[in-house]
Amino acid sequence: LEKNSRMARQESDREDLLREATALVQRAEFQLPGEAEPFVAGFRRDGSFSLYSGGDQVVQFNTAGQLRRGYFDGQLLKADKGRLVWLTRERTTDAVILHSRELTAVEVAQTLERSTQLIARFCAALSSGAFTLTGQVPPEENIVPRILAWQAALPMPLQIAPAPHAR
Repeated sequence: LEKNSRMARQESDREDLLREATALVQRAEFQLPGEAEPFVAGFRRDGSFSLYSGGDQVVQFNTAGQLRRGYFDGQLLKADKGRLVWLTRERTTDAVILHSRELTAVEVAQTLERSTQLIARFCAALSSGAFTLTGQVPPEENIVPRILAWQAALPMPLQIAPAPHAR
């Protein structure tokens, strides 16, 4: 199942997620022991959650707690009609072409497990206090209890969203 779609040539910079992730109206950056890259976690206005582990691992959920998008090993991931699809970029001189491929059942299981472990590792550090808060927007709101409440309500095993949109 191959489909191509074009997207803008310029891609977003993952350098300063705390500053740039303005769709996340409440967000924070955390440094965890033993992790080279910081984690950025936050909520959109509608309550949907996103977690970034550096620029290499990303999981984004809709308001029902279903996985809607991700990024692993240089590949974009999106939900499409309850299935997961890898998107691979092909750069040309004037555009970026996206090739899509539906994940196999084994790849789906591995991706959901990887996403589950990422969330569990992050939330375990928050629960135990084993983190350094390096920034927060808005600065006066403690986001940690909200993240832990979100995780406690997360449907397990992880479910795939019907679409890549936040709602």
